[in-house]
Amino acid sequence: MKELLSIVNLTEAFKSFPSIGEKTAERMAYAILDMDDRKVDFLINAIEEAKEKIHVCPNCGALIDTSECPYCGKERSHDICIVVSYPKDILTFERTESFKGIYHCLNGEISSSKGKTIKDLNIDQLTYRIKKENIKELIIATNPTIEGETTALYIAKIYEDYPIKVSRLAHGIPMGANIEYSDNLTLLKALENRTDIK
Repeated sequence: MKELLSIVNLTEAFKSFPSIGEKTAERMAYAILDMDDRKVDFLINAIEEAKEKIHVCPNCGALIDTSECPYCGKERSHDICIVVSYPKDILTFERTESFKGIYHCLNGEISSSKGKTIKDLNIDQLTYRIKKENIKELIIATNPTIEGETTALYIAKIYEDYPIKVSRLAHGIPMGANIEYSDNLTLLKALENRTDIK
């Protein structure tokens, strides 16, 4: 049977999403055919609206859909700033509903394999914000990977002479995990970030 060009194109489009392989993309393409017109229109409108309305805050680098950034407002504490690698990381912290400070997105991490250096990160804006907003502490919340650790160390080095505290988000063995399945970096971080119980 000859492949349907529209299905092939839809499959290719869905394959561009992260973690979507050939089979899953093909199932998604055929699922579109089973949707009624109302659901298809909703999907199309949702994609168009996201592309049209969502933009990057020029101050903190967060993804927002309003004219004023909800993460840069005066109601938040500007003394403390969590530095994240990617905009979606901000939402993870916001879901805890406990952090009332501000954020700064680096828009990536140092990675030799991806050709990304410290100059490619949103560091200049961070330096500007430290001075302008009188930030007193940076909490580096890059990923617990080689790239994330390298980025954290570079940032700590950049601001070592600044009158500002630089801390690193603690990493280690998660609750409910077995030690035998932990990788070397996770175990190392668990040892380094151990806390007293007596």
